[in-house]
Amino acid sequence: MANSRTFTAAASATAAASGASVPAARGRLRAVAPDEVVQISDFLPPGATWLPAPQHTLPTLPGQPPMVGYLVLVPAGQEPVAAEPVLPPERPAPDTGPVRIDTVQRAAEVDGRTLDLTYLEFELLAHLVAHPHRVHTRDQLVTTVWGYGHVGDGRTVDVHIARLRRKLGAEHRRTIQTVRRVGYKYAPPTPAR
Repeated sequence: MANSRTFTAAASATAAASGASVPAARGRLRAVAPDEVVQISDFLPPGATWLPAPQHTLPTLPGQPPMVGYLVLVPAGQEPVAAEPVLPPERPAPDTGPVRIDTVQRAAEVDGRTLDLTYLEFELLAHLVAHPHRVHTRDQLVTTVWGYGHVGDGRTVDVHIARLRRKLGAEHRRTIQTVRRVGYKYAPPTPAR
């Protein structure tokens, strides 16, 4: 099964051949206004069919209306060809202070000392370090690190932050700061001048 970006690319190609217009690709998910009418068949490759997705397979967001999703069935051998992803230009890694993250080897170090982190602790620390000084709410962290399917609340984040601070040690625990009534941020120390 392919994602909607693939289907949008395939639909654009079919529409271009037939002279119809199709909205530009916007990623995997797109919010639809309650009164907006969407013709799903316009986005399907030839021979494909669709079915409503079971409600239990869709993410739920507190305080939001339930989501609607569809399963797209494509005959074997007719899968649309995905367009090559456009990668952003390489930028030099930001100075992350004493914490260093190697996402390829999935290793984290603080002042040259390797940290023994669980999978979720590593993901949480890597996300915070990748966005220094940016404040993340607990809900944003749950959605980003744990994913939409996670059943739990923001207190799960609090527990993992506490464990991370312990593993960073007394000298570096303050690099993960609490923003009261909001969430957390990673703030590497600034060099003294």
